Amino acid sequence: MTPNHLRTLDDLPEPTLRRLLKRGSELRRLQHQGVAHEPLRGRVLGMIFEKSSTRTRVSFEAGMAQLGGSAIFLSPNDSQLGRGEPIEDTARVLSRMVDAVMIRTFAQDNVERFAAYSAVPVINGLTDSAHPCQLLADLQTFIEHRGDIRGKTVTWVGDANNMCLSYIKAARLFGFELRIACPANYAPSTQDLGADDVASVHTDPAQAVAGSHLVVTDVWASMGMEAEADERLEAFRPYQVNAELMAHADPQAVFMHCLPAHRDEEVTAEVLEGEQSLVWDEAENRLHVQKALLEYLILGDGSD
Repeated sequence: MTPNHLRTLDDLPEPTLRRLLKRGSELRRLQHQGVAHEPLRGRVLGMIFEKSSTRTRVSFEAGMAQLGGSAIFLSPNDSQLGRGEPIEDTARVLSRMVDAVMIRTFAQDNVERFAAYSAVPVINGLTDSAHPCQLLADLQTFIEHRGDIRGKTVTWVGDANNMCLSYIKAARLFGFELRIACPANYAPSTQDLGADDVASVHTDPAQAVAGSHLVVTDVWASMGMEAEADERLEAFRPYQVNAELMAHADPQAVFMHCLPAHRDEEVTAEVLEGEQSLVWDEAENRLHVQKALLEYLILGDGSD
């Protein structure tokens, strides 16, 4: 039987994704109430990290522990992948020893190749072109605070990075309008945008934010782009999310950032710490929605 994976949001249908968001909120309540819930006792998650992380490692490792299971951390120095073993070989061996694998790497193709040869579910913990787990956390957080995101307007302010590309997929799946505010030469490609008009590109950030219900941003130079940092700082300076920009949004608008944030670069400290900011709930919800995802992928629910 071919396992389900989460390589991108497109791997799971919208009804399943919505059930995961609902289940993530239920698991958050159980955790806050101190209720033990350990359906994954005896199960093991293998975690492969080629990119460093705080939130991804802690949320998956803590999540497995809270679900009664355990997690094994593998850096490039801890596995034969770092010594040149083919991804396909590692996938076939590791998936005979664990119940699921989470990979945080650079190229999306690494996740695709691993999943193609894995006997167990594979979760994309982040690649250069996709960050599906963070999108699930963002959507769960918005729904908890503002209700269904269908029909709402979301504005992404910043680079066409993995988060932006994942928001395009989310807009298509969950039925919200996405506006992308960025300099013209940092916009998503026509292929990434698709032909269904769920996303539009704007060089005027105020125009893009006008009336939006959710404003989201990220660092201007992602991991691996350090050499471009100064150039990007100049290009994106007019796209800082500050109180003036947020004033163009809907009065009930909320702000999110996947973190880590560079205060007073892509977002001011005033907005990050302000009443509209949901970044701390957003960060916590990585834990809860990933627990829902692990439950679903490892145990299944028989509804798909």
